[in-house]
Amino acid sequence: MEKLTVHASTSYDIIIDRNILSDSGNMIKSVTKANKAVIVTDDIVNSLYADTVYNSLVSAGFSAEKFVFPNGESSKCSETLNKLYGFLTDCEITRSDCLVALGGGVVGDLTGYAAATYLRGIDYIQIPTTLLAQVDSSVGGKTAIDIPEGKNLVGAFKQPKLVICDVDTLSTLKPETFADGMGEVIKYAMITSGSLFEKLMNSDINDILDDVIYECIGIKRDIVENDEFDTGERMLLNFGHTLGHAIEKLYNYTGITHGSAVAVGMCMITEMSENLGITEAGTLDRLKKCVEKYSLPTECKFSADELKKHCVNDKKRSGKTINLVICTKTGASTIKRVDIEKFCNGEM
Repeated sequence: MEKLTVHASTSYDIIIDRNILSDSGNMIKSVTKANKAVIVTDDIVNSLYADTVYNSLVSAGFSAEKFVFPNGESSKCSETLNKLYGFLTDCEITRSDCLVALGGGVVGDLTGYAAATYLRGIDYIQIPTTLLAQVDSSVGGKTAIDIPEGKNLVGAFKQPKLVICDVDTLSTLKPETFADGMGEVIKYAMITSGSLFEKLMNSDINDILDDVIYECIGIKRDIVENDEFDTGERMLLNFGHTLGHAIEKLYNYTGITHGSAVAVGMCMITEMSENLGITEAGTLDRLKKCVEKYSLPTECKFSADELKKHCVNDKKRSGKTINLVICTKTGASTIKRVDIEKFCNGEM
């Protein structure tokens, strides 16, 4: 078992191990005084792991309930959120009870936002079951839902009480869902760790998976501790996301995964910055080779010019400027504030 501790406004542990879902109830009992626990999950994860977590919660002394919604980004919306609020009311959930997010990034984001807002805040626990959620979205306290105008535009910072990463849950992922998570793994390598990038290029991911998850979480932990509320260094985690979120929006959040959109976004922004001499020559080529190795796309049906127009509502915008994350080379990154109009005209 590996354990990392995040020291943010609320400190909490991240447990990384295999075959630990059956003990999740006891782990959760150690971090909350709740008597009732509501598992929030999607219909796919429900059929795989919800019974194990439910039985573990009951065995640990919780009164447990379960809320299930359809899998997919389109469920991360106000309609699903309001149904969850109604369910919590029907279950007579109080401020001393807790939510358990069991699933991928959509489940974690939605559950975390509900926990941040229902009764002005209740405890929640993250049990991420996708690679993307384990290495990225379950850690750091960002919660949100999507609205028609853009992704993650309505949200709150709410740190979980505990994160339980059972690496065995990744064995049931479809190849495209696993690849989705590799988009975020490559992001971590690009922004901070040339050695991780080399490891990804030269190893079989199945041989190094546990170490990669630990390393990525460690990188995010360090960044979150330095900048919990995303006003400085934490923006580095948005490498590839500004254009990536625009891609997801133009695809109406169907037909392309978040990790695929981020992969395309990383390649597009790196092509722009390398052409302008900001990024070391050859970085784009190396990035594309890594992206392709993990079955992710390097381009999409929309041009960079089309996508830029949809970045004006991105949450990384400030007034007439937008914060862009640029990799100066593999394993090194910087935040560059750029005038929106100049950005749309291909300047940085």
